[in-house]
Amino acid sequence: MANLRVLELYSGIGGMHYALNESGIPSQVVAAIDINTTANQIYRHNFPDTCLWNKTIEGITLDDFNKLSFDMILMSPPCQPFTRIGLKGDISDPRTKSFLYILDLLPRLSKLPRFILLENVKGFETSSARERLVKTLMGCGYTFQEIMVSPTSVGIPNSRLRYFLIAKISTENSSTLTSFKILDAIPHPAESDSAELPTALGPPHPGTCQPEEEIPGGHVLYKLETTMDAQRKINQNHDLSVRQIQDFLEPQMEVILEHYLLPPKTLLRYALLLDIVRPTCRRSVCFTKGYGRYVEGTGSVLQCSMETEMENVFRGLDQCCEEEKLQRLLKLKLRYFTPREVANLMGFPQSFSFPEQITTKQQYRVLGNSLNVVVVTKLLQLLIS
Repeated sequence: MANLRVLELYSGIGGMHYALNESGIPSQVVAAIDINTTANQIYRHNFPDTCLWNKTIEGITLDDFNKLSFDMILMSPPCQPFTRIGLKGDISDPRTKSFLYILDLLPRLSKLPRFILLENVKGFETSSARERLVKTLMGCGYTFQEIMVSPTSVGIPNSRLRYFLIAKISTENSSTLTSFKILDAIPHPAESDSAELPTALGPPHPGTCQPEEEIPGGHVLYKLETTMDAQRKINQNHDLSVRQIQDFLEPQMEVILEHYLLPPKTLLRYALLLDIVRPTCRRSVCFTKGYGRYVEGTGSVLQCSMETEMENVFRGLDQCCEEEKLQRLLKLKLRYFTPREVANLMGFPQSFSFPEQITTKQQYRVLGNSLNVVVVTKLLQLLIS
């Protein structure tokens, strides 16, 4: 295959570009476009030779796009309009303006790109924006496949359920995308919300929940989790198709522990909300842009003290005085994952790095807005195969 000319929209810190490189597809990113100045600093640091446009997509003319003469579009439009926290504004949210502009532009391009890959959050699949996307693709003669997939399906111990659409131009001699064995290649993820997914996405992954009575008799239901939550975590940790957390950690001597330990105030206030994992676990929850600043729902924390049993710490914790409670919790040596470790769990290669001026808070923020490189790599290979 001749080098594909690729346009990377909403390029962020370059997750799509890395996936393209990892896929082995002969290609060249002819332009990357994003308005986030921090993300652009990181992108330019890692891809100094790529043409990076720091401008709004709707500020780029049809003529400008035609001059790029691209064969593929990679894009991850803003997800906030499709999330509960973002109030699900959908196409009425101003942040979808650039995406709608792309859909308006696509049929008018002098040469339609042969391939398209789009990523977004769970929730996009039921949106009006998705309806417009599908209508536009069909009108332009594309065949396409939609899929929900999480990194656990490719052996990475991190839950990050996302919507993907891959599309290619139909030709008389080409097979349609639906003939690709996508669901065989990337099994259904073992996620707590997997039951909400369309049944067309295939059978559950072996790690999904089992009946509640299968929980071992001695297991203590600490924190605020249900019996079902506890069973799901046990099953995920027994799923040998997923690697262990320790495979993604930085060498111990390279982590300055004091920088990442949870402070006493956080331990006392949020102990019951923490998602705690050990190096031998095969699971972690999705890391968001608030990781390191907020606690609830922003990502897992790592237990560094292996000789302390978590059940012993949490058993009867609510009846302890504040001093005893803190002493118990400190025994676990709970710390945040470092930005490098989060990047590892999101599939970024070791060659990826941050410029010196980017703060830890900024690193967590841009990683939380990014995507899993390994998942996109697999989908690109399926799209081109």
